[in-house]
Amino acid sequence: MHSADPALNAVMGVLAMMPILIAFVVAIILIPAWFICKKAGFSPWLSLLIVVPFGGLVLLYVLAFSDWRVVPAPRTQVASGAGQPGRSQQP
Repeated sequence: MHSADPALNAVMGVLAMMPILIAFVVAIILIPAWFICKKAGFSPWLSLLIVVPFGGLVLLYVLAFSDWRVVPAPRTQVASGAGQPGRSQQP
């Protein structure tokens, strides 16, 4: 049965787009959480807690108050002026 009411058609169109919109929003939030968990040394699968109600809050507290099992990147020192464009190296 096809309805000729334009308002009802508009509502049905919006409702048809809701699963796509929800998937888009979940992806926007889930992908950064995945990388944060991975960089913090946790299983990236913990980021799926965001999908569960109040799971994002639990994940936030886990990340905030736990020890991150990450080794800092080694710092390299650049000699003064060496490797910088526009500066010549004198022997």
